[in-house]
Amino acid sequence: MNRRNLELLGLTEGATAEQVEEAYSALRAKLLEDRFLEGEAGNEAAKMLTKIQVAHDELLAEFAQLESGSGESDGSAFARVEELIKAGDLQEAQRALDDFNERGAQWHYLQSVVFYRKNWVNESKKQLEIAMRLDGENEKYRQAYVKLNEKIAYDASKPGANAEGDSVYKGQDMNSYSDNQMGGGFCSYCVECCALNACLNCLCNGCCH
Repeated sequence: MNRRNLELLGLTEGATAEQVEEAYSALRAKLLEDRFLEGEAGNEAAKMLTKIQVAHDELLAEFAQLESGSGESDGSAFARVEELIKAGDLQEAQRALDDFNERGAQWHYLQSVVFYRKNWVNESKKQLEIAMRLDGENEKYRQAYVKLNEKIAYDASKPGANAEGDSVYKGQDMNSYSDNQMGGGFCSYCVECCALNACLNCLCNGCCH
């Protein structure tokens, strides 16, 4: 069981599905009242409601997998997606992601990587934001998000960006030349090469750590 999710519900390893339901219901009832408190206390209660909902859903999904004898399936499937991304087979990686029924933080992170490799930078950013909402303590996601925003800001400042700040990636797809490596074929700028390498490390090579 995911220890972080258990701790959010005040549970420990070995908790049953029934205990997860009971702990979630009790905590949710309290937070629903606390969210109307003034100031930061109310804001924190509202944030916790989202966190315990995610924890509850992910824990129950783990129990369902264990009961069906497929407790390791997600881990193996994620590893396969990572290998497909490394091999540059983005179409097959996307098909593998589409086969997931449960779509937690790691799923959205890997979807972000696939979108990045397709040069769909804005879509990649949205998926990273979802991953961070689901797992706000994951440093890998946060560092990738910082680097991606730096890259978007740099691209928007380059010749070719329009008045609305659209990046040079607008309109490109996975069949374009720029899909040869993450970040595309714009390495004629030394500064951008550094940015691309940083994003590559955060978004691609880092996906299996």
